Amino acid sequence: MKILFSPSEAKYKDGNDIKFDEKSFIFPSLYKYRLEIIEKYQSFINNATNEQKAKLIGTKKQDVIDYYSSDIFARNTKKVIQRYDGVAYDYLKYEELSSSEQLYIDKNVVIFSNLFGPILAGDTGLPDYKLKQGEKLDGLAVELFYKEHFTEALDEYLQDEDILDLRAGFYEKFYKLNKPYTTMKFIKNGKVVSHWAKAYRGIILNTISRNNINSIEELMNLEIDNLSVSEIKVQKLKTEIIYNITD
Repeated sequence: MKILFSPSEAKYKDGNDIKFDEKSFIFPSLYKYRLEIIEKYQSFINNATNEQKAKLIGTKKQDVIDYYSSDIFARNTKKVIQRYDGVAYDYLKYEELSSSEQLYIDKNVVIFSNLFGPILAGDTGLPDYKLKQGEKLDGLAVELFYKEHFTEALDEYLQDEDILDLRAGFYEKFYKLNKPYTTMKFIKNGKVVSHWAKAYRGIILNTISRNNINSIEELMNLEIDNLSVSEIKVQKLKTEIIYNITD
C-alpha cells in the first residue's frame, strides 16, 4: 500500500553536507524536470526584488527573506520525512517509531513538494526551501508542470498498489489518480475539521506504520484511537471513509 501525503510549510533547517543530485530522489530519470524547476526558482530568487521574493515564499519577515535568498544548491540536505515540520508531522512522531516502522514510512509514503514535486519520505537529499502553496514561479504553475511530466511514472509506480490518499486538496493538482483509491474525512460535532484533519492524518500514518498495514482491507479493520467510522462513500474511483472524532 502506498500513502500520498502533503508537505509542510514549516521545515527544519539542519542537515548534512551532502548536496542533492539525480540520485537523491525517486524517479532519477526525471530529475531533469526537477532541476528545471529548481534552477528557475533560484534564477527568480537571484533577480527578484525584495517584494517579489516575499510574495514567492509567502512572508514579509525580512530575516526569512534573507535566509531563503541564498543558493538552494549550496544548502545542506536531509531525509525528506525528517525535513518537514508542522502539525501532521508532529503527530506522525517519526523519530519515536522503531527502525522497521520508520522504514515502512520511508518506502511507502509519497510526499508532494511544492518545489521538488513527488518525492519519497525516505529520499535522502532534500534541502530546506520555501515556496508558497499555489504561487506561480515566474508565471509557471509548478503543480501543473509536475503533473505533466510525472503522471506516467506515478501511474506505473502505483499500478499494483492499494492507495490511501491523505493529501490536502491542493496537492491533487500535482497528480490525479487513475485507479481506485481511498481517502478520509474527519468530522467533529457535525462539522468537517481542517486543523484536526492535519493532526489525524499524522496519527493515522503513525498507526498504519506501527501495524504494518499493507492493504485497504487491513486498514478497514484497524482501530484508531478517538476515531469511529461514520460513513463510507463510494463515488467512481474514490472511496471516502468519514470518521467522527470522538474525544
